[in-house]
Amino acid sequence: MDSVLRSGRFVAWGNAVLAGLVSPDTAAERIAGRDGGHRVLGWAGSDEDTLTVALARLRTAGVTGLRLALPVPGDLLGLPGPAEFNVDALDAGEAVLLDGPRPWGLVPRVGDEDPDDCVGIAVRWQAFAVNAGPGDPTSLAEAERELAETMRAVTDALDALEVARWRPEAADRISAIRSGRNGDLLAPGYPARAHRVLALAQRVAAIAELAADDDGAAFNVNGIAGRDAELRALARAARRAQLAAYNAVATGADQDLRFA
Repeated sequence: MDSVLRSGRFVAWGNAVLAGLVSPDTAAERIAGRDGGHRVLGWAGSDEDTLTVALARLRTAGVTGLRLALPVPGDLLGLPGPAEFNVDALDAGEAVLLDGPRPWGLVPRVGDEDPDDCVGIAVRWQAFAVNAGPGDPTSLAEAERELAETMRAVTDALDALEVARWRPEAADRISAIRSGRNGDLLAPGYPARAHRVLALAQRVAAIAELAADDDGAAFNVNGIAGRDAELRALARAARRAQLAAYNAVATGADQDLRFA
């Protein structure tokens, strides 16, 4: 799973805008990151909006919350349909769901260059009218337990692979995994547990990626047969935990959690 999860950043910072914790300008800057210009296409009666304008319109468009979807072939995690949206989201491997009286979905389409002559990659968020749906029901507590169990099962995975010994170029990735320097952080308004679960989920996803990139090295844990099955389980646990983290919204001063 790519550590550059644009839909995750959109969800986190879009929810912060809805909560009044950051301005649309600040959120747009954090969502774009190192990319060039972002545009939102075909959303709520507008042909094209800048990211800042789209974020500023969330409340007036009736959006009550933003959620993440992370589908892969055979596991359409968090996708509500219709088919056209599901196909695009599956191709991208990620999507944003905008909850409200009229649900919408946004899928990032990444280009090679920015037509506005901005430095960086151009991203166009294509809007779809989608079906209402509860999404993945995994809570933060459940996701954290599942990840902890998974990590215990693969504690020695990187050492067993010995990737750094014969692939020096992987050393930085291994160091980032072990130190937690991988991926994005959440926005203001998210509870500490969500930050903790996301950081662990990104480390687990990075381990799965590193192992998958290894052409045939052993990846057997406690004698469980099937390297590919192990990696699929590892990657799915990471995806579910990332969903739980990004979709956990702190509401009000008492920091109660709303699980989408």
